[in-house]
Amino acid sequence: MHSFKKFCFFIKIFILTACSILFLDSCTKNTDYTPVSKTGFAFDTVVTITVYDKEKSAVLDACFDMCETYEKLFSATREDSEVWKINHSGGAPVAVSFETASLIQAALFWCSQSDGALDLTLLPVAGEWHVKEQMTQVSENPDYEYYIPDASTLDELLAHVNYKNVVIYDEKGTAVAYDDALSKEASYRVQLLDSNAAIDLGFLAKGYIADRLKEFMISEGIESGVISLGGNILLIGEKPDGSAYQIGIQKPFGNAGEIIDTVKETDTSVVSSGCYERYFREPESGRIYHHIFDTHTGTPVQNNLLGVTIICDSSLQGDALSTYCYILGLEEGMKLVQSLDGVQAVFVTKDYEVICRTPHAFSQNH
Repeated sequence: MHSFKKFCFFIKIFILTACSILFLDSCTKNTDYTPVSKTGFAFDTVVTITVYDKEKSAVLDACFDMCETYEKLFSATREDSEVWKINHSGGAPVAVSFETASLIQAALFWCSQSDGALDLTLLPVAGEWHVKEQMTQVSENPDYEYYIPDASTLDELLAHVNYKNVVIYDEKGTAVAYDDALSKEASYRVQLLDSNAAIDLGFLAKGYIADRLKEFMISEGIESGVISLGGNILLIGEKPDGSAYQIGIQKPFGNAGEIIDTVKETDTSVVSSGCYERYFREPESGRIYHHIFDTHTGTPVQNNLLGVTIICDSSLQGDALSTYCYILGLEEGMKLVQSLDGVQAVFVTKDYEVICRTPHAFSQNH
């Protein structure tokens, strides 16, 4: 496996009870630092952005405009998105924006670093399971006959899962390496060497977008704030009174608002992934089918974990590591986290045991 420390190139760069991480804190209110929030829906999740400066409320509107722009670029389901055009190109090169090229490059990097455990071309397999749709059907209709793809169907789809079939070309027609610096002034094209392949950037998109939102907000003079994109929380600075934000980690399969642990952090990213986010349960056996898939079998990952929370500087890195550590399982996931500088983790096992790296950083509630 390659060294994760090479990813420094990329790193530079709703708070609702249903989210996998809950923003629990409140701020001392006064004229200058009254918190102002805006909530909306984007990237198939609830988005809430908060700033602790009443005079900067216009920044919130600009942030949601950015979210709309990114959704038009990265969505695999919107027919006007660049990702849609790539997936329906029949294998022909497609001109893309700097932003799409950057996110695909980051995705390819993490696919390579994970030896294919993460793979942006897994969309056909994930789509065959219809986890989100079946989750809704099972919850609304106890007699619903859920669908489990057979092995032969999955094998056919897995034949087209290979991140190495995704190539980014610069304006000279040269393939871009995973760690090459991209330029906003240059033009890029993306090609699927397998015309039956399709990409989905959802496993990194929210992290990438959160990082970009934070950069923008800081450039607009925001010194304290919280960005919440579903399971991704990105903190700007510290609270106006100089104290840390308190973040609650959702208890897997718990009631809305029920937490299993809390962390106190400033100016960092907190990202959670787990089998409890999107799933449906087999009535007879109780087995859970969720949205994190084994790229070798095409079936949901089965191991000793319910969820993983990663705390680090970059929300994109947190997205990648939380999913990858979940796939690896407790032992290998802990080894990976312990090999990385500036990364902390909370692992929740199937027995609801909370296991932390650098446990002194956490206030455990179990």
